[in-house]
Amino acid sequence: MQLTQLNRECLLHLFSFLDKNSRKSLAKTCHKLLEVFQDPLLWSLLTFHSPAELTKDNFLLGPALKHLSICWYAERAKVCNIEDWMKNHFQKDFCTRHENTVTDFLLQVCNSCPNLLSLTLSGCGHVTDECISLLLRSCPKLRTLKLENCVRITDQTLEAAICWGRSLQTLHVDFCRNVTQTGLDRVRRKRPSVTLRADRSADMIPDSKPGERLVLEKASSKVVQL
Repeated sequence: MQLTQLNRECLLHLFSFLDKNSRKSLAKTCHKLLEVFQDPLLWSLLTFHSPAELTKDNFLLGPALKHLSICWYAERAKVCNIEDWMKNHFQKDFCTRHENTVTDFLLQVCNSCPNLLSLTLSGCGHVTDECISLLLRSCPKLRTLKLENCVRITDQTLEAAICWGRSLQTLHVDFCRNVTQTGLDRVRRKRPSVTLRADRSADMIPDSKPGERLVLEKASSKVVQL
């Protein structure tokens, strides 16, 4: 029996064991396999390991997507976690392109994936409060939101989770250095049913411009003198 003689259900099952590139390559061999590749049922789970993967045409976004994970730890990606005023021109250019890629992709998710149940973002230094707020509004069924080392995330995301995350059951904001203990306490008070985890977040030093740091240092020295 040839591969194309299998029924649709069997072909979908076989495709499910392949990575995105292999699915795309197989889909190019004939119209029947292309139809299987384009079946929304094949794309209920998506995982990405580098920003470049977000721009490829080897996957589909649609209402069938239930679980999405975007995680990368490459050395170059760590540049995005550096405070903006400490970056050189090359780093700023790299981060701008990275930010546009991530933002555009997440906007597509907002527009195409209303049935999303879980979202994991790790090492995504350019994910903003605005993006997460829009995701929470656009994906009302979202149950699990896990953010790790997303340096631009602040208490605004926590507030959005309170206001818009009606289905949220799990919220992680690990190593998000601009999240405060006050924001975490507010989530626990307003949404006690949500399992909240914030490993190291409130203990880390938040971003602040050099001028702001100087003011804080002077204020601290005055308190010590008193």
